[in-house]
Amino acid sequence: MKEPAGGPPSWGIRIRSVLFFVIYNAVGIVHGLNCLLIGWFLPRDQRYRFVNIWTRFAMWLLGRLNGVRIRVEGREHLQDGPMVIIANHQSSWETFYLQLLISPQATVLKRELLWLPFFGWGLALLNPIRIDRGKGRAALKAVLEQGAERLKDGIPVVIYPEGSRQKPGTLGHFNHGGSLLACRNKVPVVAISHNSGDCWPARSWLRLPGEIILRISPPINTEDKDAKAVTRLAEQWIFEHYPGEPAKTPKA
Repeated sequence: MKEPAGGPPSWGIRIRSVLFFVIYNAVGIVHGLNCLLIGWFLPRDQRYRFVNIWTRFAMWLLGRLNGVRIRVEGREHLQDGPMVIIANHQSSWETFYLQLLISPQATVLKRELLWLPFFGWGLALLNPIRIDRGKGRAALKAVLEQGAERLKDGIPVVIYPEGSRQKPGTLGHFNHGGSLLACRNKVPVVAISHNSGDCWPARSWLRLPGEIILRISPPINTEDKDAKAVTRLAEQWIFEHYPGEPAKTPKA
């Protein structure tokens, strides 16, 4: 079992974490079945709202049961219309919460997630961008082709350029797929920096009390910029506005 920094968690935190895990999954199973029966027949916007009832409940439960507060800064920078969201990746929390913050959206995710019972069924209803991460060139092609379709329909695309989840305070290597998609389609990039791993650690069932701060950048113009330059701007913004002490400086 993974222990949080600063010593082992109290028994109260452990018990509440187990309760969250049980309730969260039980409700997810029931709602996943409802999504399978009802979700396919709903119009797009209603489908997003319906599928995310479980997500909204999970965030409420996380606050009431586990003492996790959420603060969003820069919400005004999320404008209507197509854009590419580039966010750092620490846990499953951001993949859930951003569905509430930006809806509808198309999330870039590995196709294996759609095979998961209940959870994957709900994801499939949201029409994400499916990629096979084991095939680098084919994965990039899928992002560019499917992403262009979503942007043309006015749907923002959300991508986690690090690919895998990082420890709190650490930024992994940023790939250029999201920036390339934005540059090719002449839409802005919005960067998001957060510290979700402090309260929802990756690969752990613990849910730790505290505050998750999510900071949203002003739109980054992609006109007359190449993808690498846009990636550097987004990565630098995420690093400089990280809610805490980042562990390493991003590469120039």
